Amino acid sequence: MRIRGSWLSRIVIAALVMTILSSGSVVAQTPPAPAPTGSTSSMSRDAFRQQLLQTFPMEQPATQGGTLVVGDQGDISTVNGILSADTQSFLITGAIYETLVGGSPIDGQIVPALADSWEMSADGLVYTFHLNTNAKWHDGTDLTAEDVAFSFSAVLDPNTGSLYTTTVNDAVASYRVIDADTFEITARDRLVSFLYDAPGTVAIMPRHIWQSVGFESWSVDGGSTGLDPTRVIGTGPFRFVEWVQGDHVTLNKNPEYYDVVPAIDQLIYRTLPDENAAVQALRTGESDVLQIIPPAQVEAIEQTGQHTVSVYDLLDLTFFAFNLDPDQTELFQDQKVRRALFQSIDREAITETIFLGYGEAAVGTQPKLAPAYAPDRITTQFPFDPEAARNLFAEAGWTLNDDDILERDGTEFELDMLLAEGSSTVESVATYMQDAWRQVGVRMNVETMQGGALLERLNARQFEMMLVAFTMSPDGGQGPLFTCDAYTSAFNFMRYCNPRYDELEELQKREFDRTRRIDLMVEQTNIVWNDLPIAPIRFGVGRTGYSNRIHNFYPNGYGLLWSLPYIWLDEAA
Repeated sequence: MRIRGSWLSRIVIAALVMTILSSGSVVAQTPPAPAPTGSTSSMSRDAFRQQLLQTFPMEQPATQGGTLVVGDQGDISTVNGILSADTQSFLITGAIYETLVGGSPIDGQIVPALADSWEMSADGLVYTFHLNTNAKWHDGTDLTAEDVAFSFSAVLDPNTGSLYTTTVNDAVASYRVIDADTFEITARDRLVSFLYDAPGTVAIMPRHIWQSVGFESWSVDGGSTGLDPTRVIGTGPFRFVEWVQGDHVTLNKNPEYYDVVPAIDQLIYRTLPDENAAVQALRTGESDVLQIIPPAQVEAIEQTGQHTVSVYDLLDLTFFAFNLDPDQTELFQDQKVRRALFQSIDREAITETIFLGYGEAAVGTQPKLAPAYAPDRITTQFPFDPEAARNLFAEAGWTLNDDDILERDGTEFELDMLLAEGSSTVESVATYMQDAWRQVGVRMNVETMQGGALLERLNARQFEMMLVAFTMSPDGGQGPLFTCDAYTSAFNFMRYCNPRYDELEELQKREFDRTRRIDLMVEQTNIVWNDLPIAPIRFGVGRTGYSNRIHNFYPNGYGLLWSLPYIWLDEAA
């Protein structure tokens, strides 16, 4: 499963979307610089659109209408923008709801979304956002700054269940409505990543729809489960129609959209049982897009003559994570044990044999698109070395019994690995790990479950080990995954805590010199790499297969369907 990190949920005109775990890597792109800098005002919407169209030339639609079908294994978990955390859900909620600011598909930099423009005070603390005056909710109600304030209150209330509570709270000191179209946020400090962490994270929800629902009831409300379509109301380019769980989600275009009105009439997300079914649906024309083609099937899809496969770097890190909460398991308290498990795994072999060379064995935690990607600056090496692993287990007090299973104090070393179902590629990784660990005396059991159920388990912190991919922020910050406070209401499912990491987090968020900030993030990476709360396996790439009947489609590491409003389809289905 791929989990969205604490960065822009949506871009200016559509969703920034990833999918269920399985990737690799080839096309390098320029990482974004820290934002904001010393400038006090934003790029205009017109200037951004001009820059966008210069980078990605868009054909004028030769046809209007039609349905774009995106297929994938795994269902969504919610249609509530504030509660979305997995990539399938973001595909849908990102087309329905919007944030104040978005991320450019060119380089991940901050660009207008619901806010046409904004100014920053001279001290870098107060941000004033000017809403687009033509933006309306799908039911025709005007969007106002009261909706924005309400949405920030929802995210910041721990009863809501948002995984972005810690991130937003760490960035925002206060906020207020200036007038119907003006919203002001005061930052806790002058923060490099402020626009990513607050206005770029909070999905704006309609106050008139949700104000009567207690925050503690949001997750079960019909506006989150989709059982009451009249409550799934956003401002985005698509309107919600239905969610038939386990089968499909349907969205229709919003003809009243204030920005680029989509050329297509409908977007359907098809839930398929596994990646083989997803590939077959693409081949037969039952779907038009599949974000991640299994490595072994890329060439076959390209050779159909009816499809294209785009390969591009992602902001993704695939890793297995240890639950460090002793109330859940005592297995991983000793770093020597975590290191032994890590060094029993051949990351290069996983990349070369399972992913057929797509991607890169991870060194550190910063993926290739991140500004702090610097594998040559990682100070400790953890090469594949089963013999060293056996010695580490022995140092931690584990010895082989007569069944060649490690044992300590009469207890055998047996662990449960949690992962998302539906991907034979991911299952191959798990099978490889199972075999590799059995060679050093560890018995591993695999538990697979549907993505939404898996996310619930992670939110409850009820697991021993998990195999997951995480989409990192383009600004390089990884605090929502590794800071101590992130355990309670962000993505630190592991209960990892290192005070020095947190000290550096406070420094890097306030360091506007790009070189010095990267140095701080590299130091953070080395801390995590040495502590091993997670064991990084690989930096992935997207391998997106799509029908040649789709025009103006440019999937990249900053978004799968970012060009959705510009897409048009040949008439032949």
